[in-house]
Amino acid sequence: MQFGFGTGVLWGTPLTDATGATIAVPTPVQLGVMQDMSLDISWDIKELFGQSQFPVAVGRGKGKLTGKVKNAQISGSALDALVFGQGYTAGSLTADYYDVLGSTVPTTPFTVTVTPPNAGTFSADLGVRDSNGQPMKRVAAAPTTGQYMQAGAVYTFAAADTGKQVFISYQYTATVAGSAKGTVKNVLLGQAPVFKADFFMNYGGDTLILTLPNCVVSKFAIATKQDDFMIPEMDFSGFADSAGNVMYWATSEA
Repeated sequence: MQFGFGTGVLWGTPLTDATGATIAVPTPVQLGVMQDMSLDISWDIKELFGQSQFPVAVGRGKGKLTGKVKNAQISGSALDALVFGQGYTAGSLTADYYDVLGSTVPTTPFTVTVTPPNAGTFSADLGVRDSNGQPMKRVAAAPTTGQYMQAGAVYTFAAADTGKQVFISYQYTATVAGSAKGTVKNVLLGQAPVFKADFFMNYGGDTLILTLPNCVVSKFAIATKQDDFMIPEMDFSGFADSAGNVMYWATSEA
C-alpha cells in the first residue's frame, strides 16, 4: 500500500511573463520551507430528472482545478517568476533602516548624519521618534523643540533638543549580491505570467508526482503575527496545455 506523509516539494517553472511573452530559457524555482499544499479538482454536476425523486442520468459540466501552497522562504525570483512576471533587478537592494539604537543630538550645528548599511545611498525619510517613542514633526526650516529638518542623510534638530536621544528611520538603496528589486505595473486585463507546477512526494520509498502544465496565480497573500514566522500564501488555477491536457500524474503503486 502507498501512503503520503509531509508537505512534499513543489517547483514552479515560468513559461511566459506578464505580457504573454514566452520565456526562452525558463529557470525552475523551488518553493522552499513548505508548510502545506492543497489541490482541488471539482466539476459542475448536471442532473436529469424525470417524474421520480432521483436523477436518471448525471453528467459532468465545467471543471475547475485550483491549488494553494504555503511556504516560508521568501524568494524574489519566485515572486517574479510565478506571481508578477514583470522582471526584477538582481543585486539591487531597497531596504528600510528601523532605528532601535538611537543617536544623541549634538551641539551646534545640531545635526545627525545617518550612514546607510552596505555602503548604501539614502533615499527617503521614514520619520524620527524621541526617547518616549513619540514622533517628531518634520519642518522645512528652523526646527524648534520636538521638530527636525531633513536634507538627504542629514537631520537637523533644535538647539533646545541638544543631548536628547532620537531614533531616525529611513529608506536606502544599495548593491548587495543575491538581493532583488522589482516594480509591479498596472498591466492590461487578462495578462498574467503562466508557469508549470511540479509536485513531488516521497514516503516509504513510494512517490507521487503531479504536474500541472499551465498555471496562473489567482491570489498572493502575506500576514504577520507578533510571535511567529510569516508564511506567504499563494493560490493558483490550472488550465489545459496545447495538447488539451490539464494534469499529468504518476504513482509508485497502481
